[in-house]
Amino acid sequence: MKRIFSVVLLIISSVSVFAQQTAQQKPLTQPEYVQLLYELPKNPGRADDLIRTIRTRGIGFVLTDGLRGLTRTKSGSNEELKRTLEEAERRRANPEAARLPSAKEATEILAKAREANLAAVDEMPDFVVKQLIQRSAAYAGTNNFRNLDRLVVAVSYLAEGKEEYKVLSINGVLQNNPQNKGSYEETGGTSSTGEFVTVLAKIFKSENETKFEIADTDLVRGRRAFVFYYSIDRDKARQALIAAGDFNDSTITGMKGKIWIDRENYRVLKIETEATEIPDSFPIRSARRVIDYDWVTINDEKYLLPSLSDVRLTFRESRQVFESRNVIRFKDYQKYGSEVKILDGDEEEVKDDGKP
Repeated sequence: MKRIFSVVLLIISSVSVFAQQTAQQKPLTQPEYVQLLYELPKNPGRADDLIRTIRTRGIGFVLTDGLRGLTRTKSGSNEELKRTLEEAERRRANPEAARLPSAKEATEILAKAREANLAAVDEMPDFVVKQLIQRSAAYAGTNNFRNLDRLVVAVSYLAEGKEEYKVLSINGVLQNNPQNKGSYEETGGTSSTGEFVTVLAKIFKSENETKFEIADTDLVRGRRAFVFYYSIDRDKARQALIAAGDFNDSTITGMKGKIWIDRENYRVLKIETEATEIPDSFPIRSARRVIDYDWVTINDEKYLLPSLSDVRLTFRESRQVFESRNVIRFKDYQKYGSEVKILDGDEEEVKDDGKP
């Protein structure tokens, strides 16, 4: 009991020191930043603390290419730290352009985003698109992924929210008489669905009681964006995870993550989502997905639809823990009923270096 109490005291003490540091609101100096950076190789978990510190205090130094390279090396190419640092540099150079919204402004932004994105969901047309999926796996925590296979999948989306998947080829081998199905789980390994509107609608529908908190500002493909944290409890999110193998099992989870909202039109440019409230006994230990959206043309109309999805699952198998990764590229959006063709370059293997 004494040991537990001492741990609790240490945690409270640590939080208190951090609060004292950030309460001063003085920008990080370059020596401070470099010192914190050099602690990361021994304590990778401190990257989250460093990210929070940068977002709270900002930086008081010019971000040079040398510092970018040092950050990449010491953080193990931490993408979130990189984006946070770049935004802090933009905020240092132009404080007003990168100013965080007030609580009132954040509420107004979310109201406009809910209206704009749910309207877009309702106006979504029927379409077909080609998914180029590269699947890989690694021992969990190593980021040393080995390519497993490559799929080309034709996806048909119907405006009522129905998705149909047809596997056209596996590792360059055309499939005989492919049929539309509710997923591509027939190929074994990791599969995912719902990238088009399911996640987006779930986040913004009022009945799901999503909790939001402003996180940062950012730049996404040249577009200024607000970044919000979000979370949805399990009984509202009802996100399904399915484990198949020697035995089949499934569970329902909650979800949390971040969304990037365009400053001008309030459309979502990017989503990060992570499963929460996964039962301890379930073989899948974590499930994360990143979806990037971009403008495409279907029937001479512009729509904001997925361009890239990165899906990662961590799971237990034979007393070991593995991580699977599906990188999905969305290509050639067309009107519903169009034939999806495999073109040169669609089946080229890309080395998975573990980076986003």
